[in-house]
Amino acid sequence: MILSSIWRHPIKAHGREEIASVLLSAGACLPFDRHWAVAHEAAKITDGWMHCANFSRGAKAPALMAITARLEGDIVTLSHPDRPDLAFCPDEGADLPRFLDWVRPLMPAHRAASARIMQADRGMTDSEFPSVSILSLSSLADLSARMGTDLSIHRWRGNLWLDGLTPWAEFDMIGQNIAIGDTVLRIEERITRCKATTANPDTGHVDADTLAALFTHYGHRDFGVYARVIRGGEIARGDTVRPC
Repeated sequence: MILSSIWRHPIKAHGREEIASVLLSAGACLPFDRHWAVAHEAAKITDGWMHCANFSRGAKAPALMAITARLEGDIVTLSHPDRPDLAFCPDEGADLPRFLDWVRPLMPAHRAASARIMQADRGMTDSEFPSVSILSLSSLADLSARMGTDLSIHRWRGNLWLDGLTPWAEFDMIGQNIAIGDTVLRIEERITRCKATTANPDTGHVDADTLAALFTHYGHRDFGVYARVIRGGEIARGDTVRPC
């Protein structure tokens, strides 16, 4: 097995960015992954981690799936095929109106509008513990073949993509540890998927019923696994991955 690619999503549901390497820390999410999240006007705001239902996200606004991001210092640059590029600081209140104006055309009129940008003391991942998501290129190829279409990795918004696993073997690794370099992660649970994966990440248009295909062919709607970092260290694209 090798680590094929590493991805972070600086603002939850608002763009993806590939990175060549990253330093993971025990008990933490991948740095700057879901570091910010966009709360909508109906959100129930609390301190710390919040459930995804409080945020603007691809399951409710598929056009968001076509956003790409670039994080440089404290500036995030967002790109979308239907919008001009936007460079702004998510922590700067004065920049919030510019972001809200930029994202408004991507939000369905019948959904709660984006209202504010949140930050917690951990990444706003969909798991209740600080997690790193691990996905398999072999499983993606198997699902793509069964659906008769080449599914992009970006539908799944994963952090670490592995190459060399037997299709769906990642589910058999739950409760086990894997090492990437000196870093150790424990596979904790499956990731149950939502409608965001039905949207094409190049266009933001819904074009593939991934959820129905998962259930029809495998009897579940799961793709990928959540892991917990047990021992921190630097990982890089191309690293060997091994059970430990």
